[in-house]
Amino acid sequence: MGLSSKQRMILVLLLQGNWCAFLKENPEYLEVADEPGSNPGDARKHFKGLFDCKVPDAPDNKRLSEAEKKRFRQMYPEGEHEALRRLEVFLEEKAKEYDDLRNMLSGRNTSVLSPYFASGALSARTAVVQAQKANKGQLDRNQSGYMSWISEVAWRDFYKHVLVHWPFICMNKCFKPEFTDLEWSYNQGHFKAWSEGKTGFPIVDAAMRQLNHAAWMHNRTRMVVSSFLSKDLLVDWRRGERYFMEHLIDGDFASNHGGWGFGSSTGVDPQPYFRIFNPLRQSERFDPDGEYIRHWVPELRDVEGAAIHDPYGRGAEDVAEKNGYPRPIIDHSESRDRALQNYKKVAQRH
Repeated sequence: MGLSSKQRMILVLLLQGNWCAFLKENPEYLEVADEPGSNPGDARKHFKGLFDCKVPDAPDNKRLSEAEKKRFRQMYPEGEHEALRRLEVFLEEKAKEYDDLRNMLSGRNTSVLSPYFASGALSARTAVVQAQKANKGQLDRNQSGYMSWISEVAWRDFYKHVLVHWPFICMNKCFKPEFTDLEWSYNQGHFKAWSEGKTGFPIVDAAMRQLNHAAWMHNRTRMVVSSFLSKDLLVDWRRGERYFMEHLIDGDFASNHGGWGFGSSTGVDPQPYFRIFNPLRQSERFDPDGEYIRHWVPELRDVEGAAIHDPYGRGAEDVAEKNGYPRPIIDHSESRDRALQNYKKVAQRH
């Protein structure tokens, strides 16, 4: 069973207020385990069968090309030492401004530690302990940047809590059962345009191209593209959820499901179904100079000023067409109305 609106609200309030309070009252949960010692000298002999086992090859459709391997090694060097180094740099150089800049798309304003969390190279406990030290020993007071970042780590724990207690979400089901009967579109052309970053909406296209190249995407654009797919295009959110898990280097089922539940208004902590992100407004607000768009959408690099956010609607049609940038595949206003009718029809049944 899902939860009532009141129960969901209580869960969120518990996360926002009681997570830090619980840790302060139970500091043992922040005790970092000692580093493991060396293996016994005869370990290789004693566990010969294990050491001699061949590491299975990845399935053909999951293998990376040599170019991808090289690119990802440069972007995300493996190991705990690199994770701790990046954490230290972030806490020293970026964390104080995190609350103010975390949603801005140009520049590197977030920690980009999610690949290390997802792979187990960095634990949430270690990250929170180091952030607490940097914040003069405080979890929920003092510097807002550290507090905000700690709260984002809490969200990761929150979604894992949801997964443990409501495992039916692993069964291709949404957390809010009332939205099970939403009528989805199965327009393959729309899904293909979304997945390739060719929708004609620059902010959406930049984000999807970043995902396809870097296997990572900013949290703000994750919200934008999930709302666009599930509401503007009315494509089943589960298709987007799966696409993310197939392409993200930081793929984490609990967090990914929670994010798609938010964007599609079907999850444990969703935005109201009538809140539908306007790609143009999101672009103007979080990439005001178009730096992020120009980086990932080279067809628009010659577009000047505010036209970068809507080249076909703001006088840059010639440049966009010349460089092969597609026209918008839908009208946002019309799609918004269609989504509202679809969601409202289902919501009124319950």
